[in-house]
Amino acid sequence: MTDIMPPLVITDEERNVVALEPKYGRRSAAKSVPAPLKPRAGRRLGQLGAAVVAGTLLTGLSPGAAGAQPAAAAAPNHSDDPTQYWNKVLLQTFRDARGMNAAPGKLTRAAAMTYAAIYNAESAYQYTYGTMKYQPYLNRPLKYAARPPRRRPDEEERVIDRTAYRIISQLFPGDRAYIDAQFIARTGYAPNSYDILDHLVVDPVVRQINDARWGDGSDNTQVYSGDTTTPGAWRPTGGACRQPSDAVTPNWGLVKPFVLRSGSQFRPATMATFASYADLLASPAYAGQVEEVRRLGAVNSTERTVDQTAAAWFWANDLDGTYKPPGQLLQMTGIVANEHRLDKYQTARLYALVSLTMADAVIAVWDTKYDTPIKLWRPVTAIQAMGGANATWQPLSADRSGAPFTPCFPAWSSGHAGLAGAWAGAMKRFFGRDDVSFSARSEDPHTHMAYRSFTSFSQAAREDAMSRIWLGVHYRWDVTDGLAIGDHVADYLFANTMLPTRPGRPPRR
Repeated sequence: MTDIMPPLVITDEERNVVALEPKYGRRSAAKSVPAPLKPRAGRRLGQLGAAVVAGTLLTGLSPGAAGAQPAAAAAPNHSDDPTQYWNKVLLQTFRDARGMNAAPGKLTRAAAMTYAAIYNAESAYQYTYGTMKYQPYLNRPLKYAARPPRRRPDEEERVIDRTAYRIISQLFPGDRAYIDAQFIARTGYAPNSYDILDHLVVDPVVRQINDARWGDGSDNTQVYSGDTTTPGAWRPTGGACRQPSDAVTPNWGLVKPFVLRSGSQFRPATMATFASYADLLASPAYAGQVEEVRRLGAVNSTERTVDQTAAAWFWANDLDGTYKPPGQLLQMTGIVANEHRLDKYQTARLYALVSLTMADAVIAVWDTKYDTPIKLWRPVTAIQAMGGANATWQPLSADRSGAPFTPCFPAWSSGHAGLAGAWAGAMKRFFGRDDVSFSARSEDPHTHMAYRSFTSFSQAAREDAMSRIWLGVHYRWDVTDGLAIGDHVADYLFANTMLPTRPGRPPRR
């Protein structure tokens, strides 16, 4: 078990106005916030600046002159959970994302950074008041007062709201106007309004997350240049996927994980059993895999059941304008959190664990797609290559116009399955059980139903994974290995990060 590093402690003199009303400027139209700071290892995160500001406010200005927030606004006038509120904001940025910015790796990285920051800010709040039950992500707790004063009723909300705003607006600058508006709607103040917690909590936490992700390889724009002619090797599948350079994030398997040691840590051995593409295509196992998708995944399949068709569309969410597969799972996280009445601390930790697990699962899945000797072609390519009546075979999957659609990257292993396995693995380990009933929703434009109900996390994950066969875009070994990767990642994360502060004592739910 990793020991907690010595805490960062900010003295009372540096924090001494937190017990007072937050010093906001007058309400005004939202303005742009400064660009995120580049990391500086070892920096004490603006403590001196916080002290100067705090001292100035106390000695040089009266509360009225400083533009103090009215006492009536000290407590939040809403009852919804702040992390849940910002999850809705984040999902809208997912809907707005286009091109490579909408790739699973990009979105899950953003979610992991967002919820790691929120959780670490919440951990600072809990640690300051002596109620921290779990280690922060990266094991560096921040205590922003040596002798904390009485808790303000809105302090926890402010910590989360301002951290969430800062990190999401940094990650999605093109959505800044929308994000600003959501901050104003929640707090009643412009994002650039002064709050001492920015100096004491938000700045250190956001800088810590930025430091951890600096140079992680997520900005690698090198295009795919692998073999696309050998039978069995992936090649473009049509539509928006016209040429090898259209392949989505081919280097994501090399991105630095959030918790895993490497993207290849849980690589399955499935494709390693084949010496070459020719060996793969000559195997009975391959023939069986292709035949299953040919029968169940065709647009005109007579063997796929009505419920399988409904499930295929329900879990798709591949198209622009939807919240994409990671967004669907994050929404489901909130549904379950609400049903179990988690408090703010529990909710922040749950979102952090889920999002970190999904982010590392996507890195691990992308390792199998691009960083192994066999980059498996998609079912549509494999089936059409059989010729005869199969030459015109098309999957059920379609874009908004109804034209056939297959995601633009190799088949093995499945991203949906990896995400589903990661989500279910994180949820059942957090709650200590799998048999939790809940309803999930979809916003795929083709879905036959807005909601589906499940009796366990694993049931939902298995259906999510299997839906890719029924949609005609994956083979069974893609989904089987994807689920296994996701669960392995969840197991590793729960054993290595954000652990209870007192080993041996079970976490309180």
